[in-house]
Amino acid sequence: MRVFVTGATGFIGSAIAAELLSAGHQVVGLARSDESAASLAAAGAQAHRGALEDPGSLRSGAAASDGVIHTAFNNISATTNFAEAAHADRRAIETFGEALAGSDRPLVVTSGTGLRAPGRVATEQDAPDPGSPAALRIPSEEAALSFAARGVRVSVVRLPPTVHGDGDHGFVPALIGIARATGVSAYPGDGSNRWAAVHRLDAAHLFRLALEAASPGARLHGVGEEGVPVRDIAEVIGRHLELPVTGISRERADAHFSWLAPFITLDLPALSTLTQQQLGWHPVQPALIPDLDKGDYFDGQGQR
Repeated sequence: MRVFVTGATGFIGSAIAAELLSAGHQVVGLARSDESAASLAAAGAQAHRGALEDPGSLRSGAAASDGVIHTAFNNISATTNFAEAAHADRRAIETFGEALAGSDRPLVVTSGTGLRAPGRVATEQDAPDPGSPAALRIPSEEAALSFAARGVRVSVVRLPPTVHGDGDHGFVPALIGIARATGVSAYPGDGSNRWAAVHRLDAAHLFRLALEAASPGARLHGVGEEGVPVRDIAEVIGRHLELPVTGISRERADAHFSWLAPFITLDLPALSTLTQQQLGWHPVQPALIPDLDKGDYFDGQGQR
């Protein structure tokens, strides 16, 4: 298949591109810069110049493909305008859906297990909860699934808060950076709240399976571990950085964790039982704590 991939040079998207190429598919990646185009070429993929803010480039890329995988999203950080990023994501999904309508071609979009209210184990059968921490992404998921009734073999891959592996620049590296800056590896409260997790290579494999075989309207969970206590994450960080490990009260969490506070305090376990049954997907890569214990995360300044 000729597969159009957004975010193909990113942390997850680059792993998806490699997974697709190794399975014999052609990959065409959305490239907004010469640097991105060169990176795609080096990986064995083709470049399609454009941007998420340019619907014409998205339409033409989708129209010339046998399927689309959409992973591009503005990374969550201290500078992210999450509302704007979520709105741009929904517009891109609607553009892809309109381009593929009536074709029975696959469209795989990215969402999150955080669309479920915290404190309950999220499953594939759960509809998004307006009270969830990632509620601004609900319109994207709903827009995507609406195209199942319009002749698009659309599926949604929900990823957990922690997608780890080489090149990670998400929440865990941010925690490492905070620990370096403050001299303590901290966790909120007693640290028993959990984050579901998955290795980026396992996630990439799931995206390929979804492209090839997911049923229209499928909600899939790319979850390798149901829930890793954030205290366990803090303990690994403290051990590798030789820093004290301690709990931080919820009242002090905002000051200590900064922009990460709303996420580090959440309890977000999730399961992927139905996904594994439906697609034969079985995570085989290292779990989060063993991956951290390899030590690669601690080279540099908390970013890899």
